[in-house]
Amino acid sequence: MRSLPPLNALRAFEAAARHMSFSKAAEELNVTPAAISQQIRTLEDIAGVKLFRRLTRSLLLSDAGQVALPAVTEGLDQLAEGYRAMRRQEEAGVLTVSVAPSLGAKWLVPRLERFRDKHPEFDIRIDATDRVVDFQRGDVDLALRYGSGAYEGLTAHCLMSELAAPVCSPALLAGKHPLREPADLRHHTLLHSQWRLQHAFAPNWRMWLRATGLADIDPESGPRFSEDNLVVQAAIAGQGVALVGRAVAAADLRAGLLVHPFGTGSGESSGYCYYVVYPEGDAARPKVRAFTDWVLEEAEDSAAM
Repeated sequence: MRSLPPLNALRAFEAAARHMSFSKAAEELNVTPAAISQQIRTLEDIAGVKLFRRLTRSLLLSDAGQVALPAVTEGLDQLAEGYRAMRRQEEAGVLTVSVAPSLGAKWLVPRLERFRDKHPEFDIRIDATDRVVDFQRGDVDLALRYGSGAYEGLTAHCLMSELAAPVCSPALLAGKHPLREPADLRHHTLLHSQWRLQHAFAPNWRMWLRATGLADIDPESGPRFSEDNLVVQAAIAGQGVALVGRAVAAADLRAGLLVHPFGTGSGESSGYCYYVVYPEGDAARPKVRAFTDWVLEEAEDSAAM
């Protein structure tokens, strides 16, 4: 018989110690900070030691907490891997892909029928979310994400580089203030993706206007949207000019719903890519290999259009 405290108490301790914050641990485990505090008190009572030093505005591990943390983390990782192995056996034919909502709606989903035709043996599940994927939980097989590609413990393949360029409805090319050159943006509304404003690496209007030399246009003005696909819809409706990546806008550009008012060479690159990522040890899994090969082919075809 193993002498073990409650698993939830161990999870609360490990998350709080990793984040050095009860509130961040609570957010990760989807409970309240009070619940985290109670779980840790329960663990301290069972073990007979204090695991944290609770200061006025900070949290520190006690000596006992520092000694225990590596083993607890390793143990939870092993439990997660065991659960993941169960799920693999049970759901060998189910392929779960996590993707950012805009990339999923505008680029991945319209292509999925080709994957299903090529690999009918896999039943695909799409998890459209911006949250960081925890592969240790075993819920997701692969993820499509935007970033640097430097992800510890994960294999990352670049699908396509990010090149953001202004797009708008064809209707804005005519009228009282037709869009013909960048300076004409003074008469039009700028549409923003909120995440682009929050991340220094993401091309946004501030970056684009600076590169174009238009210092007299406010780069912060205009409505903001939480996702790129909402910005695209606003642009299609003629509500303003959007700055979005080629992957998100490509289908609507081909359909004539959007145009590049200043030409296709007016984009701003971040040096980052959209990546397909999965755990380092999963490359040989048939469904991971099949989806990775297919999505890389799709990205190559998309770039050639």
